[in-house]
Amino acid sequence: MKHHASRIQTNLRAYLWLIICAAAGVAMAFLFDDSCQQDGGQHYLFARWAWVHHELFVGVWARPLFTFVYAFPALIGYRATRLLTVLICLAVAHQTWRLAEDFKINRAPFAIALVWLQPSFFLFCADNMTEPIFALVYVIALRLHHRGRIKAGIVVASLMVLARPEGFFLGVLWGIWVLRIADCGLRTASLQVFRKQRRTGAWRLWIQHPQSAIRNPQLLLLATGAFVWWLAALLITGDPLLIKHNWPANWPMTGTIYGAAGLYAYPIRLPEIVGLFLLPVFLYGLFHLLKRRALHTLTSSFLLFFILHTILRAYGLLGSAGYPRYLVAISPAIALITLTGWNEMTKLFAHTSRFFRMASVGVIVAISAFANFVYADGAEWSRDARAIAAVHSWFQSQPDKPPISRLVWSQPYSCILFDHDPWENAGFTRDREADLKTLRESPAGTMAVWDERVGPKWSGLRAKDFEETGFVRLHAQAFTLKGYILSRSWFGYGGPRAQTIYLLYKPKAD
Repeated sequence: MKHHASRIQTNLRAYLWLIICAAAGVAMAFLFDDSCQQDGGQHYLFARWAWVHHELFVGVWARPLFTFVYAFPALIGYRATRLLTVLICLAVAHQTWRLAEDFKINRAPFAIALVWLQPSFFLFCADNMTEPIFALVYVIALRLHHRGRIKAGIVVASLMVLARPEGFFLGVLWGIWVLRIADCGLRTASLQVFRKQRRTGAWRLWIQHPQSAIRNPQLLLLATGAFVWWLAALLITGDPLLIKHNWPANWPMTGTIYGAAGLYAYPIRLPEIVGLFLLPVFLYGLFHLLKRRALHTLTSSFLLFFILHTILRAYGLLGSAGYPRYLVAISPAIALITLTGWNEMTKLFAHTSRFFRMASVGVIVAISAFANFVYADGAEWSRDARAIAAVHSWFQSQPDKPPISRLVWSQPYSCILFDHDPWENAGFTRDREADLKTLRESPAGTMAVWDERVGPKWSGLRAKDFEETGFVRLHAQAFTLKGYILSRSWFGYGGPRAQTIYLLYKPKAD
């Protein structure tokens, strides 16, 4: 009876945390109309138009698992897909709580909060990025693995490569975990057989057991996801090498398209990954687990991602841009390492009053939550959506608005609002002469929704370049876009964002 009451109390705490997190996620979906990075809108467009361009279902950048799952709500609209992300993030937190219970970690329901208190996780909890769905596959596979359902865990883990490229590296690590289990089982079984046969006088130890765990055939299941991807790509496109041919040009094995930031890039961004006020707790938990050689799947997952992305960013490999959000993919591991550190640190304050402990928890959680919202509010790029929406409304209100035969845009949100096929957008190359030639040859009826900051940064083109190649300016509107909290910039972060949005149109030749 007492155990049943304790179980109910634990569940109530967990679901209370989930309700709080759900409210925060829905608020993010309605407070910020677009992603703080261009990839969010781009992934939505891939999912939305995969029903027209079927190759997007198996595209490398589109990410097959993301595109397949999001293609259905994308038929409803952008906000529907962002609300789906909120549900996925809640599922990640829920499964992290259950994993904490599987590991018998104290204060397991608190793991839900520790997932959502990670700044990068919170920033993208209502976005269209691929990391949350990767995290969900990861934590489900991890639960299956630790519950002894090794084959099922392998099959689910194989799907990670369909969500993000890191799935390949984590798949290799997964194989090592499986071999470790097989090796431990082999040693244990061999020792039992050895003892039995020593008593009977028989010494045929290795006849009954494999010679090596390396011959474990279930490891082939790690290729399940990749095989499904290859088969689907073959059936949809007829190209057996589509994955190779579709590999993005800005993901070179070598080269520094986004620069080479050095080995310090990720260590100094740990507060954006774990949380500034929770970072000491996380590091304490990581040290404690490594020292005890406990929960190795969690610690090795984090170290793999952290070291891998540190190296990729340091040398500019695979087009690494060094975003903290990449580690959202293993947010369950980060949360449980932090929870372990939290439990160990509470032992240091066991002699203090309950009121002091509860007040301290409340202050840390409240400050961390507020810091996360400030972090999201200061990500000024997402504010451009308000400016683009205002210009779109202006265009829609015009009684004599011209017909649009083709849409060119500098930000995906423009394509989302005007609801045009993203394949219409010109493939700008940053070769100025080639891009100007593309603009001159644009057909009549082409409209460009261009901005003053993103367009010049990524394509090297400004509004005047369009006008010089035959476009006329329909409308231009300047904005000073402010956040909800930060009225000025703090150390170069946040503050007002000056932006100008242009509507440029290619009329018929006289």
